[in-house]
Amino acid sequence: MSAAGPSADAELAALLLAIDPVGLGGAVLRAAPGPAREGWLARLRAALPEGTPWRRLPLGIPDSRLLGGLDLAATLASGRPVAERGVLAEADGGILVAAMAERMDTTTAAKLCAVLDAGEVAVQRDGLALTLPARLAVVALDEGLAEEEAPPAALAERLAFRLVLDQLPSAPPQPVQEARTRLPGITLPETLLPALCAAALAFGIHSLRAPLLALRAARAAAALAGHAAVEEADAALAVRLVYGPRATQLPEQAPSEPEPSEPPPPEDQDSAESQRQPDSGALQEMLLEATRAALPTGLLATLGAGAREAARQVGAQGRAGQMRRSAQRGRPIGTRAGALRAGARLALVETLRAAAPWQGLRRREGGAGPLVRVTRDDIRLLRFQQHTETTAIFAVDASGSAALARLAEAKGAVELLLADCYVRRDRVAVVAFRGRAAELLLPPTNSLLRAKRSLAGLPGGGATPLAAGIDAALALAEEARRRGRTPLLVLLTDGRANIARDGSAGRPRAEADALAAAAPCRASGLATLLVDTAPRPQPFAKQLAEAMGARYLALPSVNSAKLSAAVATVREAA
Repeated sequence: MSAAGPSADAELAALLLAIDPVGLGGAVLRAAPGPAREGWLARLRAALPEGTPWRRLPLGIPDSRLLGGLDLAATLASGRPVAERGVLAEADGGILVAAMAERMDTTTAAKLCAVLDAGEVAVQRDGLALTLPARLAVVALDEGLAEEEAPPAALAERLAFRLVLDQLPSAPPQPVQEARTRLPGITLPETLLPALCAAALAFGIHSLRAPLLALRAARAAAALAGHAAVEEADAALAVRLVYGPRATQLPEQAPSEPEPSEPPPPEDQDSAESQRQPDSGALQEMLLEATRAALPTGLLATLGAGAREAARQVGAQGRAGQMRRSAQRGRPIGTRAGALRAGARLALVETLRAAAPWQGLRRREGGAGPLVRVTRDDIRLLRFQQHTETTAIFAVDASGSAALARLAEAKGAVELLLADCYVRRDRVAVVAFRGRAAELLLPPTNSLLRAKRSLAGLPGGGATPLAAGIDAALALAEEARRRGRTPLLVLLTDGRANIARDGSAGRPRAEADALAAAAPCRASGLATLLVDTAPRPQPFAKQLAEAMGARYLALPSVNSAKLSAAVATVREAA
């Protein structure tokens, strides 16, 4: 069963998942749509017993179809509540394939996690109270183009495998019917679970589910190999598949143990019997080596403990622009009870669902009348979630001797932010101020090529018209708002204003005008980051940040990567 490479591991994971789907929970499959992904799904389905349920979970599925509820047609025809099973109950004992899981909303993910934990789905809606079995496994299809795009963390934690598939191995599929028969009889060494827990802690995996999933994977691997008990090779395969993608740190090197000065005492019968099982320390070391071999080269050295998960969470907040609740436009995210006023949109089917259980009673009480009787309490209105673009406006102090360095780092940060605009749907603009005025160097754009051309020759030097720079950036922010976008202001300055709004020189007047220009930023609720680029933090820069309602960041040596990360943090807060 030894294999190397992500595609080969994906093939092995498919076999283990077919042996124990409910116990392993499922897998996150990161792959672009195409023959490789469909081939992997086909092999998994072929390895399952004939007749195993196989259901697709589309993005944005309503609760009535996900959890089940009232069968509207049957209820209206019979005059009494008739239940209808949802997708989760239909997938009982089988596989649920979640399309575009990286864009799954947290509400759907929470309901799916509850079903995975309980093995059943509770339906308490439309006048129904049912509990239906739903023991299933989930294959979350991750089609994200960027590393920070990922399925919800709570869902991924409950799925044993996180696989990357670029091509389908050419090896023929293995039959697993006999392995499923052997699975209940597989025994476990007493030292296995403690070794799995110790290995998880060594790699910074603090979830209690990971060792349990690894234990399930080891039993399935032993059944696939024809072993009566879990052996070291089975445990090594399990930790490679389960722990490798979850690791957040490298284990510390254990100090070498000194050789014993005295020979060990003679073994009695009980101690000899215990030596037949794998030694706990040796098994733990073997598991560490197996997990270490599965780690991508250089991954942990660059990210550090927990950084990858943090980056995914930040990216998940901004990968499709800022999300706003809207009464009329956007993606439907459910319904709510309410009055049908101007601007609201009626959810006709959900309104009929709410009214259906009461039709028999209303006909008896009301006598002759319409076939379907709807009251004000039955009205259900559509809820929408609207995606809006974010426009990051860089206002850069291009004055003085450090102007070239500030402009160069601002250019680098702009290029870093634009590099993933196809994911976040963001725009970036650059305003430079020097001499006696501010200049728009880069109008709002999401084109990396256009940004590079516009920022190729950056002017620098001269006095510091700080108030003019803030005024120009604020005007650009208001224009972005009028176009339905969410503005974000990033001000890079050393805080040494010396040109007033009317163009006259003088530090006291210039600072007073800068504070006056900052007040509308706070009043408008504009998300702002002030980066103090002075060699030593300036008191006026902190005062200006407070007047703007901005987050203050001192970066004497401006770094593009640090600046880009700070902007991402402010954007999340916005």
